[in-house]
Amino acid sequence: MIVPGWLPVDEPPSRAVVRALRRAHARGVRVAGICSGAFALAYAGLLDGRRATTHWALTGELAARFPRVHVDRYVLYVDHGDVATSAGAGAGLDLCFHLVRGDQGARYAAHIARTMVMPPHREGGQMQYSAPPHPAQIDGTLAPLMEWITERIGEPLTIESMAAHAGVSTRTLARRFADQLGTSPGQWLLAQRIATARDLLESSDLPLDAVARRVGLSSATNLRRRFLTTLGTTPGAYRRTFRMGRDGGAGVSSP
Repeated sequence: MIVPGWLPVDEPPSRAVVRALRRAHARGVRVAGICSGAFALAYAGLLDGRRATTHWALTGELAARFPRVHVDRYVLYVDHGDVATSAGAGAGLDLCFHLVRGDQGARYAAHIARTMVMPPHREGGQMQYSAPPHPAQIDGTLAPLMEWITERIGEPLTIESMAAHAGVSTRTLARRFADQLGTSPGQWLLAQRIATARDLLESSDLPLDAVARRVGLSSATNLRRRFLTTLGTTPGAYRRTFRMGRDGGAGVSSP
């Protein structure tokens, strides 16, 4: 059940809407609030004691109106498995891609993203969009460098080699990543490696060592460690889950 918005935010939902949200959640239905839709979930009590987010311009209002909700004003979305919230409408699409990726796999989510001419996953948080742009944000797009990195994802890339290719210092590179993507070069690179590994695990029978080498993580041991840290599961379990889903079994509710 998705609440795509709730305006005005100071107007509580009717008893019927609150009852429907609570009953759906009690039955095990996943409930998501996009942008101001988080307020509807908060009015229903589904966010009490939980971390949640909403549009950056409304985070203060959400925190003041619902003190039992732990409002995170920096992230694009928060997913607890049964309840999820997102920042603005664009972040709502990020959340939806995340949910599809968890249920159907990274490849299927990427296919949907391509048909919508959108990235399947964005790094960073919403604060990079809430402030007025400044020169550092437009001084040199990262697109050519990102394409260069993607074509060499299996190579032992370093921050120094990335900066050298871009013709800037490592400090300048870090600043541009923070300004344009809201993350560091190393974190962005690791996310690309993990995304490529997920695709290979879903679509091939390659041994884990081969998958690790193809994505630049050097060994199956390193791949397992990165998967556990990033996704909370192992590469083997991830592969079995999505193979089961293709064979007619159930997928997973979150990565």
